[in-house]
Amino acid sequence: DMDLAVVVGANDVVNPAANTAQGTPIYGMPILEAGKAKHLIICNFDDKPGYAGVPNPLYAPRPDVLLLLGDAKDSLDQLLELV
Repeated sequence: DMDLAVVVGANDVVNPAANTAQGTPIYGMPILEAGKAKHLIICNFDDKPGYAGVPNPLYAPRPDVLLLLGDAKDSLDQLLELV
């Protein structure tokens, strides 16, 4: 029921592949289901896979996801200016 979720540098713990990517290090790991929010803002240094090396499907182009790449502090400052 979330209208908006903001994720800051948490690739693996929000990666929905943990539910489907059998044989990967994150398979079966509990995750925060941020991708179920109506809108999602992700602030991350880059769009590369996280520590586990599993690509995050939330980083693929989606109309409900805004991916802000770069320094998280700068990205959050930009968001605060917009609000």
